[in-house]
Amino acid sequence: MTDSGQKARDRATTGVWPLIRTERAALANDLTGIAEERWETPSLCAGLTVREVLAHLTAGASLTPARWFAGVIRCRFDFDRQVALRLAEQLGEDGAETLERFRRVVSSTTKPPLPKMAMLGEAIVHAEDIRRPLGLRRDYPITVLTALAGYYQGADMVVMAKGRIGGLRLEATDGPFAVGSGPLVSGTTLALIMAMTGRAAYLADLSGDGVSILRQRVPSQD
Repeated sequence: MTDSGQKARDRATTGVWPLIRTERAALANDLTGIAEERWETPSLCAGLTVREVLAHLTAGASLTPARWFAGVIRCRFDFDRQVALRLAEQLGEDGAETLERFRRVVSSTTKPPLPKMAMLGEAIVHAEDIRRPLGLRRDYPITVLTALAGYYQGADMVVMAKGRIGGLRLEATDGPFAVGSGPLVSGTTLALIMAMTGRAAYLADLSGDGVSILRQRVPSQD
């Protein structure tokens, strides 16, 4: 193996990528053997089924920067259309095929031009978009959730989390994450992440004077 090849392998096995791989594998395992009709369950992503969200995750793990940019041009800078196009490419004929396509990218380090932490966020947030409607639960490592919450509290790339929590104090009840000043919003680190990323279903898991303010900033999916 060349020096450059070894360096690439080292980068792929340290830092954020192993965490992403772990979360993808855990989701694939959770979805093994679910009944076909459950794949059509509405996800927490408005307008998408859980099967479509899984296809979106597969697309994200299959899209190089060059292919991403080519798609942007093809879609005339309509980013929502680009997302829909790539999702359709990875949507299998049924749930089992869609899951098998996802399994193939569990170890992928391919990504569009996004930070690796954003890819970890995709793996966790979209997994919850799938798991919660299906009644599935995962105990995420608190260190991983804390790092992800720290990323989102300062991020307005793709997910407008930073602006959503402006003027609020967020405090985790199960870990060290705490940020901001103002009316309090408290809850588990996972619930705070999901609320930061716009998932109204998790607002019921939070408490504090700031929840009513946050609710105005998180669109309902009803």
